[in-house]
Amino acid sequence: MKVLVTGGAGFIGSHVVDAYVDAGFDVAVVDNLSSGRRDYLNPRARFYEMDIRDSDLSGVFEKERPEVVNHHAAQPSVTASVADPGHDADVNIMGTLNLLALGKEFGARKFIFASTGGAIYGNPEYIPADEEHPTRPLSPYGIGKMVGEYYVRFYGSMGIAGAILRYANVYGPRQDPHGEAGVVAIFSNGMLAGNPPAIYGDGTQTRDFVYVEDVARANLLATRSEVSDTANIATGVETTVNDTFRHIAEFTEFRDEPDYAPARAGEVYRIALDITHAKTWLGWTPRTTLVQGLEQTVAWFRRAGRQ
Repeated sequence: MKVLVTGGAGFIGSHVVDAYVDAGFDVAVVDNLSSGRRDYLNPRARFYEMDIRDSDLSGVFEKERPEVVNHHAAQPSVTASVADPGHDADVNIMGTLNLLALGKEFGARKFIFASTGGAIYGNPEYIPADEEHPTRPLSPYGIGKMVGEYYVRFYGSMGIAGAILRYANVYGPRQDPHGEAGVVAIFSNGMLAGNPPAIYGDGTQTRDFVYVEDVARANLLATRSEVSDTANIATGVETTVNDTFRHIAEFTEFRDEPDYAPARAGEVYRIALDITHAKTWLGWTPRTTLVQGLEQTVAWFRRAGRQ
């Protein structure tokens, strides 16, 4: 099977590419390397350094003729989306629409869309939030992902099967520890260097942390499924940021306290996602516990050195 992965040099996308290659798929990658890294590229995948909004992307589709488009390229920052909603919409809405149109033009049969749970549901009415929860995004990033889902479903009515995966807080090896990256990467990298991490808010806010290799496996299962559907990819478990800090401090042997800072605009206070539908649709459940995943992530950062 021929698969085109956008964002395949990035954190999650590169793990998805690895899973595809290991499963024997014929894989091509499109990434502009704005946040992805060449050293994360799987050498058995063909690589095109290109933006998903580029007009030349049609040439890649014409050459590759992918059966499946797996879309992970994105403007990933909630804070950046609040500061510049137009840019966020250009990348996350118009870029997605460009890929869907090209997929239809060149005969793709399936489109897998990396969406988000917390940023779409907003502050949930109930926890864990399932796929029927009202969508009330608190940021342009969440709005863009929600609109992308509507476009995926629209193109589904035009013959391209759609698989929408709403991720919780994905963490693991290769995550960027800079800027507004995931808290696990920031904490791991900083504490290994002896620097107290910043916690925005009082640390009692919760996240649903899901390990990146479990996420990659969900993509593989969605690719093999003949059903168009939407599912949360998560653990269903709330973990406070303070508890996350304590776990990582243990693995990094960090003895200081964190620095607390004001909470950031557009961020959800509590979240956990119900994964019942992922079990019934994909036969998927997470295999990696939080403690196992954090230990493996810290070990990776230790091997990679401070980034």
